[in-house]
Amino acid sequence: MDIILHAGAHRTATTSFQAYLRTHGAALKPRGIGFWGPRRTRNGLLFDVVERPESPEAARRAAGRLGVNLEKSRGLGLRHLVITDENMIGTARNCLRQQALYPAIGERMARLSAAAGGAVKITLQIRSLDHWWASVAAYLVPRGQSRPAPDAIAALARGTRSWRAVITDLACACPDATIQVTPFECFADRPDLLLQVMTGEPGLPLAETGRFLENRRPDTAALHAALEARGEDTGGLQEAPVPTRWSPFDEVQSARLRHAYEQDLAWLRAGADGLATLTETPQPSTGTETRTRLP
Repeated sequence: MDIILHAGAHRTATTSFQAYLRTHGAALKPRGIGFWGPRRTRNGLLFDVVERPESPEAARRAAGRLGVNLEKSRGLGLRHLVITDENMIGTARNCLRQQALYPAIGERMARLSAAAGGAVKITLQIRSLDHWWASVAAYLVPRGQSRPAPDAIAALARGTRSWRAVITDLACACPDATIQVTPFECFADRPDLLLQVMTGEPGLPLAETGRFLENRRPDTAALHAALEARGEDTGGLQEAPVPTRWSPFDEVQSARLRHAYEQDLAWLRAGADGLATLTETPQPSTGTETRTRLP
């Protein structure tokens, strides 16, 4: 049984992918594809696995618990088990707090990979950094997070930790794992093709256009309302007649972040120093689908 760790990242249509798996779970089982999503992984299954355990004994118990559950899935005759939970690599809130992309991904995934047997496949979906940070900030505002201050925004734009560093940390921490990277811009609205890339199984249930658009980024009107309800400054978030995206970055900062992402993609296209494989072009099952970009 192939164990596939779908590590997100956050704000890359991970929740939409999980919704697709839940919706088509019954149809996927006869194809030998099973999955564990956050409803299972966050219910104690990964406790003391991805987070630093309190003691070596706690770590052994956690690994044993995970092993028992993996054996149950093997007993079902599955060929592929997709474990999908973006929090396995850290939280979006911590990234914003630390002003860095997943600073603890190495130690977290080293523990999870080892507990799962080591020889796993890890899939990471990445996104242009200007949109990724903007989406993270917008997502967190209605959840109690204040808008980033100007100095924090400047620090994010100047940050030197890009997806290349994240992938390098991941590869060093999980030397026996196969790492696959996919761009959000290619797969956001096609969870069926993302699953096909993960498993190598063709002809999976089609993701209808617009069917899986979960957990979308709040627009400026929603952010304005959330801040106003808390009595916080809404400057720069005037209500607009047409929903618009909000970005904390100016044009120069956005360009810097886009350039960093382009460099990441260039590195991946050149082979990523043998650390990971980039898959950019999904192969649709028909030629009639239209593409809908998620915010």
